[in-house]
Amino acid sequence: MKIAVEGCCHGELDMIYETIQFLEKKENTKVDLLLCCGDFQAVRNEGDMNCMAVPPKYRQMQTFYKYYSGEKKAPILTIFIGGNHEASNYLQELPYGGWVAPNIYYLGYASVVKYRGVRIGGISGIFKGHDYRKGHFECPPYTTDTMRSAYHVRNIEVFKLKQLKEPMDVFMSHDWPRSIYHYGNTMQLLKKKQFFRLEVENSTLGSPAAAELLNHLQPSYWFSAHLHVKFAAFMQHQNDVEGQLPKATKFLALDKCLPRRDFLQVVEVEHDPSKPDCVEYDLEWLCVLKATRKLLNVTRQTWNMPENNGLHSRWDYSATEQVRQEVLNDLDNDLKIPVNFSMSVPCYNPNNPQKKMVASHAVNPQTTEFCARFGLIDINARILQQDDEGGELEATEDHDEDSSGSLEDPSEYSTDTSILSSSINPDEITLEDDDDEEDLPVQSVNPSPENTTDLPTSVSNVRVLPESMALSSDDAMDSTNDELERSESSQTEGEGKNSERPLKRLSDENGRGGVRIKRRNQAIYTANDEDNE
Repeated sequence: MKIAVEGCCHGELDMIYETIQFLEKKENTKVDLLLCCGDFQAVRNEGDMNCMAVPPKYRQMQTFYKYYSGEKKAPILTIFIGGNHEASNYLQELPYGGWVAPNIYYLGYASVVKYRGVRIGGISGIFKGHDYRKGHFECPPYTTDTMRSAYHVRNIEVFKLKQLKEPMDVFMSHDWPRSIYHYGNTMQLLKKKQFFRLEVENSTLGSPAAAELLNHLQPSYWFSAHLHVKFAAFMQHQNDVEGQLPKATKFLALDKCLPRRDFLQVVEVEHDPSKPDCVEYDLEWLCVLKATRKLLNVTRQTWNMPENNGLHSRWDYSATEQVRQEVLNDLDNDLKIPVNFSMSVPCYNPNNPQKKMVASHAVNPQTTEFCARFGLIDINARILQQDDEGGELEATEDHDEDSSGSLEDPSEYSTDTSILSSSINPDEITLEDDDDEEDLPVQSVNPSPENTTDLPTSVSNVRVLPESMALSSDDAMDSTNDELERSESSQTEGEGKNSERPLKRLSDENGRGGVRIKRRNQAIYTANDEDNE
């Protein structure tokens, strides 16, 4: 099965579909599925556009509304995750996933589905330590803070994905798993994006939560976007089962949809010809959703997930045979995801623009039906309920003291934001601190000689990688990079870039030189850092 993988979409659906059709004609082939790795921008109208966490100059209607209204239909099945520049009010209507338009499926905060027997998972948003342990509490009208925190990854989603035990074929995240750059051509990456040098040297670039999922899920393919650069890597995982070959993950990150950029690539993945040509629920994932329904948190309160540390009577929420049978009964043994899209708000009309339209906060009938079928709670509806009651729920009614996390337990990741990364990707949309990756504690080790080929010569410290991840040989890296380097890109509308801003050379506390970009509105950043402390 041929899968087209797309980096950051930025609303350019027309151009992406045209590019795929061009490739099909050129190569005399047929693409079966399109996967988009975030910043999809499912903007239905002016109200949605005002919910996008981007500077006003980037708030453009683009072309999604045509697919939402039915004026156009996606020529190829499209599955996507959310990024950090989305119309969050619409995506929040579908926390468990659903159709945002005919033939375009959103995976929700986190989800797993199957298509032609290929198991596809994903997690939406980007990692920010200060929001990681909070609940999904945000809703329109957003403040400047909640407009950003709405797309920050939460620990509940990572916890649910870590309950999965069955093999994963494909997984998507918007930001990269932390340290994945040590498994590819790091020197080439730094030639393209010199601003990443300090983070790469300190192993602080990317998401620690995604790295944890990569170590646990060990999918055959992992696709990402966010950093607006193409990068391939090959990770050989440590073999935990004697007599079995170790698993390996082919990682590929792609650029955004712009002229002469590597934003699209076709990958061939093995599938089961006997499986139906439609999107199906993943049975194990539905069992995990059912088992973890009592862990829901829709407040700003921080909440740790259960662990096997003597404090919780239950910490294993993996699928059991009993729950599997319950879910199959709920589905009447039919795993096909219903094609039940319906418009929930008025669509943009270019002949009658509504510049003062207010963002909607609606309950989506797809989510209502899904929750009723499996006995789950509609997060969005619960938030609306607490708004109607005039306050924030202290905790969800379904929390079980014995089985839920403690409010006082320390987080598995540092939430200290007093030490922020010093570099900014000038090719990314600048929005206050969302382009700053938070530094987490780094443990220094000396890289082994056989694994330093692709690392910059100035690297003196690298983060200790999990024991279950073994660096692949240079030959394996090179062959995988060669395989994944065949990419096609096409032309689309230009986007404003900040790459011409002057750079300022600074030194870090160890005296090593690093490239930094002088921040605009420095007072704002200073205030934010003080608040975080």
